[in-house]
Amino acid sequence: MKVFAGGVSTETNTFSPMPTGMRDYTIIRPGDEVEKGTKVAFDRFQAETEARGWEYIFGMSANAQPAGLTTRSTYESLRDELLERLQAAMPVDIVLLGLHGAMVAEGYDDCETDMIDRVRKIVGPDVKIGVELDLHCDVTQAMIDTADAIVLYKEYPHTDVAARATDLFNIVADAAEGKTNPTMALFDCRMIGLYLTPYEPLRSFVDELLAMEGKDGILSISLVHCFPWGDVPTCGAQALAITDGDPEQAARVAEEIGRRFHGMRRELDQTPYSIDEALEQALADPTGPVVIADRADNAGGGAASDSTFMLKAMLDRGIDNAGIATMWDPIAVQVAMSGGVGAKLDIRLGGKMGPASGDPLDLNVEVTAIVEDMYQEWPQQGDPMRIPCGDSVCLNCNGIDIIVSSKRGQPMSPDVFTNLGVDVTKKRILVVKSSQHFYAGFAPIASKIIYMAAPGAVAPRYTEIPFKRVDLHKYPWVEEPFA
Repeated sequence: MKVFAGGVSTETNTFSPMPTGMRDYTIIRPGDEVEKGTKVAFDRFQAETEARGWEYIFGMSANAQPAGLTTRSTYESLRDELLERLQAAMPVDIVLLGLHGAMVAEGYDDCETDMIDRVRKIVGPDVKIGVELDLHCDVTQAMIDTADAIVLYKEYPHTDVAARATDLFNIVADAAEGKTNPTMALFDCRMIGLYLTPYEPLRSFVDELLAMEGKDGILSISLVHCFPWGDVPTCGAQALAITDGDPEQAARVAEEIGRRFHGMRRELDQTPYSIDEALEQALADPTGPVVIADRADNAGGGAASDSTFMLKAMLDRGIDNAGIATMWDPIAVQVAMSGGVGAKLDIRLGGKMGPASGDPLDLNVEVTAIVEDMYQEWPQQGDPMRIPCGDSVCLNCNGIDIIVSSKRGQPMSPDVFTNLGVDVTKKRILVVKSSQHFYAGFAPIASKIIYMAAPGAVAPRYTEIPFKRVDLHKYPWVEEPFA
């Protein structure tokens, strides 16, 4: 058997003011030297392929931090390169695609369906196509009509990327060998939101889905959480089931799971605190560190990660013994690196990407640490994933350690602090500009976790999102959308 793998991936916040261009994509091609843990799914595809004694061909991987629409020229260039590499590798028996599921480009509402369709036209009807997606995606009927198997991450935070890659590989490999005949079905859950899998009732539900797989003809079950900041007609939560040669069973399982998911909708609601409420709760905790998630300025959802609302509130209150990460401000990083460790500088920080970023803050800071080309390690169920932060500095202002980076991204682990000399265990408050991916790394050290809704590009009050193209006959706009 000959296996080809590759992908073009990003998550598109259609409300973000920042376009996504070629400079924003990290592209890995065959022969490139990369750090271990930077292409987890493809490494797993390769390991599984070679374990069976088959031939593995890596085409390419292109990935960008979530932001606004990918430009047409960028998308078409990357897509066409992937397709050309597939064409050059033909004939193949299996194609494995690592995509996102919420990618939008100029002129393309659904990049994933476009890519899968073009792959099918190259390989023909008999080659097996498997697709791994982020759970913050939209799965279309066209996708399941064209691919042979689609498997989503089950965890949020996404600690199971490699595990789901193995699941996908096994389903597609068995199909290629004629052992199984995957059939897929979707069910529309008629709701939009963010759903955190470490907490009940979702924790037990996800565990139940995992236990159902591999039994009674069920090959895979995925919850499609959706990406709430993508204004496309397909936005909304779904359930996806794969069975062995039984489309009616797939439809029954998808509906059963989807209706149960929908039935949890009120329990899954979160009421994020305002800035003042979050700080009051944090200051009332006698131990610490209290971790406050600034969900609205999460780079992982397409925000700039340069908002100043929370930092200003902390300074105005005179809060010290605190830390905040990660501010994206390449200019401030450059100035701090020029000054060097120990420099005391007057610096203008943040607030550069528009109203959702707030106003820039003029601060007097001390540069306490500098790390060039810094990485953080994101905890996974297997080996950690290495995430680049770019050049990074720690600026101390009135007892608050502010982590500033040249590369936009969210804090996935305490590494963003500790790599710059900050002892997180001794801090009273840690503010992380992240919705949930911080959880696996920070939960073990936190005395308490508080989810906050400051102003920002990824504000978690879904009924305030200015949708124009989404059918809002869904919860929370409609209490009983199936009535």
